Amino acid sequence: MTLYRDEGVVLRTQKLGEADRIVTILAKRTGKVRAVAKGVRRTTSRFGARLEPFTHVDLQLHTGRTLDVVTQAETIRPYGEPLAADYPRYTAGTAMLETADRLTHGEKEPALRQFLLLVGGLRTLAEGGHEPRLVLDAYFLRSLAVAGYAPALDACAKCQATAVRAFAIVSGGVVCGACRPAGAAVPAGETIGLMTALLRGDWTKADASEQRHRSECSGLVAAYLQWHLEHGIRSLRHVEREPV
Repeated sequence: MTLYRDEGVVLRTQKLGEADRIVTILAKRTGKVRAVAKGVRRTTSRFGARLEPFTHVDLQLHTGRTLDVVTQAETIRPYGEPLAADYPRYTAGTAMLETADRLTHGEKEPALRQFLLLVGGLRTLAEGGHEPRLVLDAYFLRSLAVAGYAPALDACAKCQATAVRAFAIVSGGVVCGACRPAGAAVPAGETIGLMTALLRGDWTKADASEQRHRSECSGLVAAYLQWHLEHGIRSLRHVEREPV
């Protein structure tokens, strides 16, 4: 039996048998791990509550044939507690967990930057200093950048011209008039500026943005993310949007 220790964020759980759960974790050093947590659905479980989604947890596991097994779990920070009390933050956090799961394809492939982004995003949501959808869009853009899918925002994604006219998902970001494909969106310049601010972490500019530009930004970012994932993010349908 090979024991190892790591810290991670619980992304999702599913029932196994009468008392066990399969827990999917994005771990700091190991990457995505699926492990069995035995007996955690019993009321007498020592660490059942520590293995719920959103929990940042320190783990000891041993390697199994198909699934690893959790032998110890200690909570580092229970992000689920502050998020569960606020519906917009909870739904934004749920979309973060689903995206992290989708962007880390292989199991036990190190994904340190994705782990750090997820922890930072959940912490920012829990602290409540910024509007939840802004935090979510910033997380989407940065996690896409780490995965190699950052949208072009400063110059045409096709020819590098600086006089951009539209945003084309299939082209990889903003495009000039000559490179603009049919059906490309034509967002306000302030919307592209907001996307840039979120990608760079300029919260002063992001927090000062107008609601109509936030709404337009959210629509473009969500469409761009889901196009690259080739799947919809189911939890996005529950994310609250403020009226324009």
